[in-house]
Amino acid sequence: MIRQSYIFGIVLLAVATLSSCAEDPNAPGVEYMPDMYRSPALEAYVDYGNNKTMDWTQTRKDRNGIIAVQSRKPVANTIPFTSAEMAVYVMPYPLANTPEDYELAATKIISPMKSTKENIERGKEIYFHMCQHCHGEAGHGDGKISQNGFIEGIPDYATKLVDLPEGKMFHTITYGKGLMGQHASQLSQYERWQVIEWVKCLQKGISEPEYDANGLLKVATAEAAPAATAPATTVTQ
Repeated sequence: MIRQSYIFGIVLLAVATLSSCAEDPNAPGVEYMPDMYRSPALEAYVDYGNNKTMDWTQTRKDRNGIIAVQSRKPVANTIPFTSAEMAVYVMPYPLANTPEDYELAATKIISPMKSTKENIERGKEIYFHMCQHCHGEAGHGDGKISQNGFIEGIPDYATKLVDLPEGKMFHTITYGKGLMGQHASQLSQYERWQVIEWVKCLQKGISEPEYDANGLLKVATAEAAPAATAPATTVTQ
């Protein structure tokens, strides 16, 4: 019996030795209990069997309130860590999605962004990717969707919306208005203000902005005419 156990042990050792060999000298061979030292890379919001209902259909899970908890969404109004100069762009938006707050945005929400070449050109780029299919390349409301007849009556930035305050623009991009959906999930606050910088150029009929030595937008004489409707005194965000 002892001899048989001895032979069996030798055979088992030989099989383990041979199975761990590989042609590639860098190959680790057979890993013994890899889960003891190789940590798994978990994906967010994926059910890896942390509860006995992992084989249920998603409909059944939803019906019974089963939620995977590998990762959790941030608490409401959580403010991400950022630099001091970017802090103003991550603060919770103070107004609600109501008609009253939309009107209030005209005077309460003021852009913290300067009209620099960098911001305007980035805003133009975002506009061409996210907005021109409806609003048109020059902001006349004649984008491809309007031309195809899917959406009609998109207002022109240079006429009907020429006096639209930047606060109302931000509010509309954040929550949506009418047939326009919200874009807060696609654009950060910083990007929303950048695209508004380009829209303000379209309001003035500027297609080729000019900048001074400091990279700030030059305001032509014709554009300096009193057209603003916002009160002289405003409350910052």
